[in-house]
Amino acid sequence: MRSHILAIDQGTTSSRALVFDKNMQVVGQGQKEFRQHFPKSGWVEHDPEDIWKSVLWSIRTALAKAGLEAGDIAALGITNQRETTIVWDKTTGKPIHRAIVWQDRRTADICTQLRAEGHEEMVSRKTGLLLDPYFSGTKVKWLLDTIEGARQRAEAGELAFGTIDAYLIWRLTGGKVHATDATNASRTLMFDIGTGAWDAELLALLDVPQAMLPEVRDSDGAYGETEVSLFGAAIPIRGVAGDQHAAVIGQACFAPGMLKSTYGTGCFAVLNTGDTLVRSQNRLLSTIAYRLGGKTTYALEGSIFVAGAAVQWLRDGLKIIGKASDSGRLALEADPAQNIYLVPAFVGLGAPYWDAEARGAIFGLTRNTGPEDFARAALEAVCYQTADLLDAMHKDWDGHGARTVLRVDGGMVASDYTMQFLADILNAPVDRPHMLETTVLGAAWLAGQAIGLWPGMDEFSRLWALEKQFLPDMDPTTRAARLAGWHDAVRRTLTA
Repeated sequence: MRSHILAIDQGTTSSRALVFDKNMQVVGQGQKEFRQHFPKSGWVEHDPEDIWKSVLWSIRTALAKAGLEAGDIAALGITNQRETTIVWDKTTGKPIHRAIVWQDRRTADICTQLRAEGHEEMVSRKTGLLLDPYFSGTKVKWLLDTIEGARQRAEAGELAFGTIDAYLIWRLTGGKVHATDATNASRTLMFDIGTGAWDAELLALLDVPQAMLPEVRDSDGAYGETEVSLFGAAIPIRGVAGDQHAAVIGQACFAPGMLKSTYGTGCFAVLNTGDTLVRSQNRLLSTIAYRLGGKTTYALEGSIFVAGAAVQWLRDGLKIIGKASDSGRLALEADPAQNIYLVPAFVGLGAPYWDAEARGAIFGLTRNTGPEDFARAALEAVCYQTADLLDAMHKDWDGHGARTVLRVDGGMVASDYTMQFLADILNAPVDRPHMLETTVLGAAWLAGQAIGLWPGMDEFSRLWALEKQFLPDMDPTTRAARLAGWHDAVRRTLTA
């Protein structure tokens, strides 16, 4: 009897696969990094074949470590880096170009032109998004406009577009299924989140043929089966969600007003708004939290492009730490008299500023500034950016009773230093769960509950367990001064 769930977490820098038993415990996992490509300043690309190979390796490794075969897996769930865009040949499956990553800023001029032509209000009303290079739609337009013959092939129905989930589903099913889920569709600039469908006006604006687009299904829908030749037996694909939406589910933030923030390569704070589609007045995004059984739940989201990537910069760029976990220890050794602010706008600034042309800057340097101060500034920058997001969320959700407790997950939350400073600067409790792998857990839950193997929403919520709560311990005067310094640094960085 099949009693295990397999979940793929295809991220920005690596692919992972985890096998869970019927008690939702991890029994095997595999993870493989892949190469990042930076062909020009502000451009970020992935080789789709690298992603595919890393996913296959991770799945096979996870199964081997669990001592299981594909025939023991009851269902597969997928979560993925969002907005990253691939266009491929429907016959051969070969991409026409490397994947353009969500961090990529090459379409800034397209967005500027569309804004200048007065289209942003319509786009925002339908999609909940802003005209920014972050999202998939302008990336597709760039590919069709730039790659020789691509537009003609797309109009002839020869090309397929997909975010990473759709590309993996295509490959896993041997090209039999071209589908995405509502959460990933909601990040493309081409999907009306009110009607829950691809929108002809948006497609015309971006000049994208509808024949390229995947079918949109529920997050707990059926997405075909994996090819037998890949793993030795067919595995049903029964859950799909973009990474931040999967983390909302994995954190059991099912009630309106519940709030989570994930700290990976970037940072993403998401506030569940239930069946209410809240239109942000503070430059946040309105998005689909998840769609289960045909019922859509909405959310407000704030997106920070650089979080853990700043720690990677300390390691790989400045080379002042050997591994990411050294950053917290180094920060504790910083001079408390130094007020250093790092604005990590390496690929522009996301919410609530949305300045695609801004670039990173450091303020407050003195002759005594050292590696310790850089480490502290990098970690604190993530917390300051989170404070900006939550301030905007509370303004948009005013009167609805937003909860003041923040549930956190992702690699950075293992740092007690960072989480304590986060609680201090937010002046709110920060809850770190026992299960930090909430993104992949969310994907696994979608698949597990869809086939009746795992508990439903209410029981799953009761199983959420707190590992440690961080309570604010900073005096109001210090907090106000630190935030004022941060906002001054951001103001000096902005280009708009």
